[in-house]
Amino acid sequence: MTWQQLDVTVIFCQSAFISGSQKARRNLIMMKDVAVIIHDGVQALDVAGPLDVFTEATALLGADDGYSCQLLATSAEPVRASNGMTIVPDLTLEQAPRRFDIVLVAGGPALSDTSPDYRLSAWLKQWAVRAERYGSICTGAFTLGHAGLLDQRTATTHWQNAAKLAEMFPNANIDGDRIYARDGALVTSAGVTAGIDMTLALIGEDHGEALALASAKRLVVVAQRQGGQSQFSPLLTRRTDPDTPIGRVQAHVIAHHHQPLPVSRLAEIAGTSVRSIARLFVTELGITPHEFVEAIRLDQARNLLEATDAPLKSIAFDTGFASPDQMRAAFQRRLKVSPARYRESFRVASPEET
Repeated sequence: MTWQQLDVTVIFCQSAFISGSQKARRNLIMMKDVAVIIHDGVQALDVAGPLDVFTEATALLGADDGYSCQLLATSAEPVRASNGMTIVPDLTLEQAPRRFDIVLVAGGPALSDTSPDYRLSAWLKQWAVRAERYGSICTGAFTLGHAGLLDQRTATTHWQNAAKLAEMFPNANIDGDRIYARDGALVTSAGVTAGIDMTLALIGEDHGEALALASAKRLVVVAQRQGGQSQFSPLLTRRTDPDTPIGRVQAHVIAHHHQPLPVSRLAEIAGTSVRSIARLFVTELGITPHEFVEAIRLDQARNLLEATDAPLKSIAFDTGFASPDQMRAAFQRRLKVSPARYRESFRVASPEET
């Protein structure tokens, strides 16, 4: 499928609001036009999540200060989301050549492998850059990249696609751990439900944190999620041939993560010098031996936190950390969340508990 074959839709919302700054709150009501661009194969939750946040904010603000939404597409034909949902547009892109206050591009499972639609890129270059804020939800960042809107900017996307986004657009600074990122006028979110987090932040900017919190409570979501995307992803996904020096080290660390594993021991297993094993790790895996060992121990600790009620002290020692404090520091550094908070978020109840 090519971008030229995609039906591109924009949902735009007009919002009357009282600015979040103290100066602008002096009875000054402004209208905010929000455009959410969707397409054939869009992730429905990338669209529904932010729109539901806008709707809840409207209910709390009152109709006069709320959001009025319409659909805009390059074609009047219905757009089918990746889950099979059909969305019927109201207008086409050509019927809305104007400035919006906020422009957001929704993602979809195929966007990272889809060729750019030059019509959409031209529209974004002309109109998105005029917006007060513009950005993307999930893999919608690839669309911004094709339009050249990520160059020299910090952005994020779904953790599974962050490496590819960085490879495709080397002039961008891709932070794959952010739930959402803000770089000047550019706002981008991580995968799927992170669009809700980002929209709540935008509402907080416009209307104040109290309204953002109230909207989050209405939706039964967390107003400000703790930690980054790393807590949702495996830290290590790349494994090498088990017959290679690096492969032998990986297998040994996984099997003996609870034991002391100095670099000298890893070099012995690989049959190389300490200097050589360090160089091999950086060349083949992009990390140091110490970072690899720590990542293995963190993944093992995460598994135990999710599946057991074992005390944190026991988990720390069972996974090779010298102390609970060392494990806690690794969690904060790598996942931006404490072990206790991680357990609260991901603990899986046993059948006896359900």
